[in-house]
Amino acid sequence: MEYKKIGNLKSCTCTYEPCSRKGLCCECVGYHRQSNEIPGCFFSKKGEATYDRSIKNFIKDYQNSSKS
Repeated sequence: MEYKKIGNLKSCTCTYEPCSRKGLCCECVGYHRQSNEIPGCFFSKKGEATYDRSIKNFIKDYQNSSKS
């Protein structure tokens, strides 16, 4: 399992430092899904930096980033 985490960390865009799920994608998705949220890796860099993982913020971020 540790080898997968190391590989996943290379592409993980989450900047929330105290996160214990970094590199553990299934745990991250499960955690955010349970909270009706979207994982940070789905957001643009700017959207991820807000730490607002709400579905509403994801839609707003997606619409803003597709206009660029």
